[in-house]
Amino acid sequence: MSRFLEDFAQFIRDHDGRVFTIAEITGDNDPEKIEIQENNACQNVYSVSKIYTVTAIGILCDRGLLRTDNTVTEILKDECPVGYDPYWDHTTIDMLMRHRIGFPGGFDTDVHDASKYDPEYLKEIMLKRWVCPPDTERRYEDAGYYVLSRIVNKVAGKPLFAFCWENIFQPLGFREAAWSCCPQGHAIGATGLYIRVEDMIKLGAVYLNEGVYKGKRIVSADWVKTVLERQYEFAPNGIRDSYNKGGMNGQNLLVIPCENRVVGWQGYDIHPGGPDLTRFAAEYR
Repeated sequence: MSRFLEDFAQFIRDHDGRVFTIAEITGDNDPEKIEIQENNACQNVYSVSKIYTVTAIGILCDRGLLRTDNTVTEILKDECPVGYDPYWDHTTIDMLMRHRIGFPGGFDTDVHDASKYDPEYLKEIMLKRWVCPPDTERRYEDAGYYVLSRIVNKVAGKPLFAFCWENIFQPLGFREAAWSCCPQGHAIGATGLYIRVEDMIKLGAVYLNEGVYKGKRIVSADWVKTVLERQYEFAPNGIRDSYNKGGMNGQNLLVIPCENRVVGWQGYDIHPGGPDLTRFAAEYR
């Protein structure tokens, strides 16, 4: 077990960090993990799910099947409901991944009672009137990522979850995974991905190593560069050269290039004012 993991685990225990499990990858080594509290093997990583959807989009772009400047309606076409807000005609995949759409909110399966949604989630989303034109302000929400899930299905000819199994999860050696779906069987895309922490961090290693994990190319180096430049979910946090993607209730996937390290943790932290786990991990030498 690495000194980093042991020290990080002790820091969490000493400061009452509400963490179940932590894991680390350095270089080309296998993942290592420490269990802080007893827990289920797979946890909902909430918004960390989004970087997996981004990666699926990247694979399709690498294959020449998709471009980030494609618009939603040119791809989904006849799947769009009658009467959809016309701003969707001007909304690109790039805008969805940067949260630059004027969707008014109200689509969040983690917070709201999804049984009250129209069972056709695309209709639930696309019929709502926007509050501002696309690419005028950043409005973080989940609706755009469900739309991305539908785009993957349309272009790849299979649902996002099945596409990820074939092109991400299986090549990375995931043991198991599940993804919350709409009544029509489409993965939510924004949240609801249940995976092991030691598997979660493997995608961080892909981005750390310019698209490759243990000799297997998952995405192109160009896509990795685009994700980091455009801040498609992975974004710098101001601590050394690290960047991360967090999820509700304390999930985190942290990449620290200067240490050749990826760190992830899962837990249930709903209390503000807890220990700064990101800073400890990113500053550790």
